[in-house]
Amino acid sequence: MSTSKTPRSGVGGQPVADPGPRVPRRRGDGIPALAFLTPSIITFLVFVLAPTVGVLVLSFYDWNLLSDGTFVGLDNFDRLAHDDRLLGVYGSTTYMALVILAVNVAVGLLLAVLLETRMPAWLRGFFRLSFLFPFVVSASAVALIWRFLLNKDLGLVNYLLGLLHVDRIDWLGSSAFAPVSVIIVSSWKTIGFSILVYIAGLQSIPAQLKEAAIVDGAGAWTRFWRITFPLLSPTIFFLVVINTINSFQIFAEPRVLTQGGPGDASRTIVEYLYDRAFGDFDLGYASAIGITFTLVLIVLTAIQFRLSRRWTYYE
Repeated sequence: MSTSKTPRSGVGGQPVADPGPRVPRRRGDGIPALAFLTPSIITFLVFVLAPTVGVLVLSFYDWNLLSDGTFVGLDNFDRLAHDDRLLGVYGSTTYMALVILAVNVAVGLLLAVLLETRMPAWLRGFFRLSFLFPFVVSASAVALIWRFLLNKDLGLVNYLLGLLHVDRIDWLGSSAFAPVSVIIVSSWKTIGFSILVYIAGLQSIPAQLKEAAIVDGAGAWTRFWRITFPLLSPTIFFLVVINTINSFQIFAEPRVLTQGGPGDASRTIVEYLYDRAFGDFDLGYASAIGITFTLVLIVLTAIQFRLSRRWTYYE
C-alpha cells in the first residue's frame, strides 16, 4: 500500500509545494510576551506619550504654572509668526548645528580612517579611549571645564595663543566667537561617538575587496572612493540623521558657556524654549515652540531619508 501524498494542484493544474507541518500556536504565549513588554510599554506611556500629549494640549493654553490655565486656541502659534527674536534664534541654532554636524561626519570619518591605519595596538586603544571619553562625561561638566579654558584673561587657550603672539580672544563674550566656542566644545564632546560608529562600519567591510583592489593597482584614494565610501554610506547616513537631531537640540554647552549671549548670538531653540517656560513662566508659548520645533526636526529627517536613496548603497 503506497503512503506517498499526492501534490495539491494550483492555478492551471500546476502542483503547489507542500508548506510542511504547521507549528501550533500556543494560546499561553501572549501572557509571557506581554509581561516582558510591560516595562517598556509603561516607560513609553509615562515618559514619552503622556508628556507629548501634555505639551500638545498645553500649547492651546495660557498658563504660568501658578494660576489656572486659560484656553487661547491658536494664539500661541500665531505669536510664533510674529516673534522676530525666535527667527534669530533659529538662525543661530542652524548655524551652530550645521557646523557641528559637518565636524562630526567629515572630521569623524577622517579620524576613524586614520585610527584604522597600521599602528601599535596600545596606541590605537589610547586614541580611541581619548576620543570616546568626552562623550561619556556630562555635558555640563565638559562645558564648565571649557569655560575656564576659554576665559579671556586666565584661560589656557589664550595663554597658548599668546605664546604664538596672537592677541587675546574674547571667546565667550564676543558675538563672533561665542558660537564658535559652542561649536568647539560640542564637537569635541560628541565626535567620539561618530568615530566609534565609523570604526565599526570600517571593520565590517570585507578585507578581500580591499586586497583585490590593491592587486589591481588601485591607489589609496581610489580604494576609499570606490570601495570604502559606498560600503560605508549606510553608516554615514545613520550618523547624519543622529547628529542632525542631536546638534539642533544642544542646550548644556551654550547654557553653561555663554548663557546664550551675547544677545542671542549663541542661543539655541531649546535654550530659548527653556527661558520662555521657566524664565517668563509662559508655558503655553513654550509648548507651542516645542511642538513646531519637533515638526521641523521631523521634516528634516524625512528630507534626509528621501535624499539618501540617491547616495546610500546597501549590499
